[in-house]
Amino acid sequence: MPKALLLIAHGSRRAEANADLEFIAAQLRARGRYPIVGVSYLELAEPTIAAGGAQCVAAGATDVILVPYFLSPGVHVVDDLAEARDELQQRFPQVRFALAEPLGRHPLLVDVVEQRANEVANQL
Repeated sequence: MPKALLLIAHGSRRAEANADLEFIAAQLRARGRYPIVGVSYLELAEPTIAAGGAQCVAAGATDVILVPYFLSPGVHVVDDLAEARDELQQRFPQVRFALAEPLGRHPLLVDVVEQRANEVANQL
């Protein structure tokens, strides 16, 4: 059963902002745990979540984990992404779609925030 990750970010009109998600996807692909890793955007950029989900299915995924590249469980994550998951599930009933938690309160984020602060603090 090939499992896919579909990373989902808000999306931006600035290509360099969207490139961050592509970077994360490439790093996950290199790790090799998931044979299919795609990117998608809620708005302002392509591919859409619907298109990204369809690409995962076309690549042979039988399970797709939607991974919000969002910090908080706000309206987009709680409502919009749950709706997108449900729409994909209806469109592809033979595939299982699951929505992961946003990055939020993951303990490693504390380390990342502290590291970013230390990078600047060391320059002061």
